[in-house]
Amino acid sequence: MSLDSSHRGDSSADSLPADAHGERLKFSGDNSFHRELRRRVDAEFKRSGTRQRDSAQMYLKTAVILATFALAYVALVFFAVTWWQALPLALVLGTAMAGIGFNIMHDGGHQAYSERRWVNRLMALALDLVGGSSYIWQWKHARFHHTWVNVAGHDSDIDLGVLGRLSPQQPRRPWHRWQHIYLWPLYGVTAIRWHLFGDFRDMITGTVGERPFNRPKGWDLAGLVIGKLVFFTLAFGLPLIFHPIGTVLLFYALVSGIAGILLALVFQMAHVVEEAAFPVPDETTQQIDTPWAIHQLETTVDFARGNRVLSWLVGGLNFQVEHHLFPRISHVHYPLVARVVEDACREYGVTYREHRTFSAGIASHYRLLRRLGKPVAAISNAPAVADARAAA
Repeated sequence: MSLDSSHRGDSSADSLPADAHGERLKFSGDNSFHRELRRRVDAEFKRSGTRQRDSAQMYLKTAVILATFALAYVALVFFAVTWWQALPLALVLGTAMAGIGFNIMHDGGHQAYSERRWVNRLMALALDLVGGSSYIWQWKHARFHHTWVNVAGHDSDIDLGVLGRLSPQQPRRPWHRWQHIYLWPLYGVTAIRWHLFGDFRDMITGTVGERPFNRPKGWDLAGLVIGKLVFFTLAFGLPLIFHPIGTVLLFYALVSGIAGILLALVFQMAHVVEEAAFPVPDETTQQIDTPWAIHQLETTVDFARGNRVLSWLVGGLNFQVEHHLFPRISHVHYPLVARVVEDACREYGVTYREHRTFSAGIASHYRLLRRLGKPVAAISNAPAVADARAAA
């Protein structure tokens, strides 16, 4: 199966494989709210004369990010001769790596970059340039996560194995008591795990987390293999020609650690916070008792929407509500979409969850980690705190 086909991001999970027990979760309820949201958003784009994809702003942004990545890499590998020259370059390079993920490959992977499939595929391959697999990401994130947000055993993005407990439905281990302390530095290993272990493990086992997926074949497999070869050449091959192995390994860990922390934090602040729900499917019917769009709103929290610099850097992923409802719209348009979504939520009596600042999201994530690490997690399957705190 080629993953070039567009992922609609709606309530249909028909293209997804069943789990190991032959089960596939379904959403229930009235989808009229979702249809009305789509109608209003489409009408707003038509009224403003704005294209949902193929934005000149996005093409310019792509050029800036890729140029920053290339210049920082060249300067670090070929010109830096002292630690005080290399350190800031490593910081810029790690941030640019995360920027490629947040902005370029993310829009491409969600078919949100362009109306042309080959352009979306090309932009999605930017993830392979920085060490991940765009093919496996499609299954892990664009399909499993976006369909079943915060559903333990189905959303692989909240599965840290025994290292952490990110959902009240996951088993608690004794060391989780301290996860609100030790997980922060471990977030820095996120990218390194993808590079050296995660993608290979998924390929061998044929699973992403607890979910089976279709292993790549043909051009998809070729893209994965070539991508890994290119990345390992850039990360280790070329640098080892000019620098000792210890220096290469140190700065690989530093650059990847910076990227990993940024990538992990943006995800965690959108879903693994006190205000987000962790729904439990009905064991008999294998249904979630809410429509798909309502599920997205209950499990997703925006943060720092007014911070334009942050929005630019993280590819609009501080507008996570809008992204989950409309994953095929380019992120440069999320502020426009947010106004429509918030008005519709107010009119329909649906809660719209938001942290006003970046620090409020960080604090909420910390509190939830601490709560989930306790012997009895003081959290329900509904949003855990009053909506007033979400607006803090």
